[in-house]
Amino acid sequence: MTQRRSVLGWYFFDWASQPFHTLLITFLFAPYLKELLGDGAHAQGIWGLTIGIAGVLIAVTSPWLGALADRAGRRMWFVAGFSVLYMLGSWGLWYSVPGAFSLPFLMLSFILGMIGVEFATVFTNSMLPDVAPKGQLGRVSGSGWAFGYLGGLVALIFALVALADSADTGKTLIGIAPLFGLDPSLREGIRAVGPFTALWFGLFMIPFFLWVRLPKVENKMTVAHALRRAGPELRLSLRALPQQRSLMAFLGSSMLYRDALNGFYAFGGLYAAGVLDWSITSIGIFGIVTLITGAAFAWIGGRADDLFGPRRIIAGAIVALTFAAVGVLMISRDHVFGILVDESSSLPDIAFYLAGGVIGAAGGTLQAASRTMLVHQARPEAITEAFGLYALAGKATAFLAPLSIGAITMITDSQPLGMIPLMVLFLLSLILLAFVKPKREEAR
Repeated sequence: MTQRRSVLGWYFFDWASQPFHTLLITFLFAPYLKELLGDGAHAQGIWGLTIGIAGVLIAVTSPWLGALADRAGRRMWFVAGFSVLYMLGSWGLWYSVPGAFSLPFLMLSFILGMIGVEFATVFTNSMLPDVAPKGQLGRVSGSGWAFGYLGGLVALIFALVALADSADTGKTLIGIAPLFGLDPSLREGIRAVGPFTALWFGLFMIPFFLWVRLPKVENKMTVAHALRRAGPELRLSLRALPQQRSLMAFLGSSMLYRDALNGFYAFGGLYAAGVLDWSITSIGIFGIVTLITGAAFAWIGGRADDLFGPRRIIAGAIVALTFAAVGVLMISRDHVFGILVDESSSLPDIAFYLAGGVIGAAGGTLQAASRTMLVHQARPEAITEAFGLYALAGKATAFLAPLSIGAITMITDSQPLGMIPLMVLFLLSLILLAFVKPKREEAR
């Protein structure tokens, strides 16, 4: 019973944190940025720069923090501290008042929230082998990711129904004014998704802190001692990486495919707003489709992971995402896959919804299988450090997708051309994945 409750509590981190990715990065706040700045290409460029800066900061510090946590323990305290950053950053987005906002403040708030969620994820991911029953890493990881997608889905539906107002009508998805007396003329409904995301996280992290139970750290150091030891020992671990070829290949592959996937998530809503001229409500419906397929296939993929191993699951997901990237580039308001359509046709919208379903399904499966793959590759005594390196791999080139998308979009003044880097990153990651061994013992 204690272990089952610990697993459920661990699931709640995914449930609590998913709205940051769903409401802020992808489906609601990012498209609202286009409305604030008045131009899709300009907004896409600024968004890419912001996410790129956050990625560099996360990359520089996450492995060091992981090494510190392995030596000092206290992973729960680290999660609590970064939870505060998450909530403060999310709340700051409320101050995006049309015509009276500070763009540097908004971007700083987003960077702060992103640092909070990413660092907290390093520590909670490292808890997977501690909470999962033996032989069920894939199932627990996949179910956790599915639970997180469900949380994002519930939060998105509530935001669309009760908060997010259309710029044209001032009404929410169901045709009512935003609740709680929010003023549509000041876009308070859509701005409220920032504080809502912060409150959601604070509420649903309570089961995590109450129920998750971790084993005691043997030979635990004081924080001061761990601070002195973490840096030198991390350098030794980095020097030893070339001898762990499988782990190094996996970190390299994941670095590229996660960068590309995050590019999908960060720019999907902006792309739909700029290329298909979708409203925030339409983008929200797109998000619902993506989250439903993501939850279903993360759950299915977790069980397939235990049966076939995570490497095969990862490879299949990358192939699916590559085809989705090609498909997205071939959809616009006046053509679908090379076929000309009338600008009033709903075919581009349907095609983009289908692409979103594929992205959600493959993305959820990919991310759940990735953290079980790392557990198979990492040394048990340095698991948090390994997830810190995993975060480093995910962020070391995290600027590539957003900055290259932003740069190419600005140079060509074309949102479709700006998305081409995603295909390149997916294909390169698939090549590196071929050098990954299924288990750490075989890697040696």
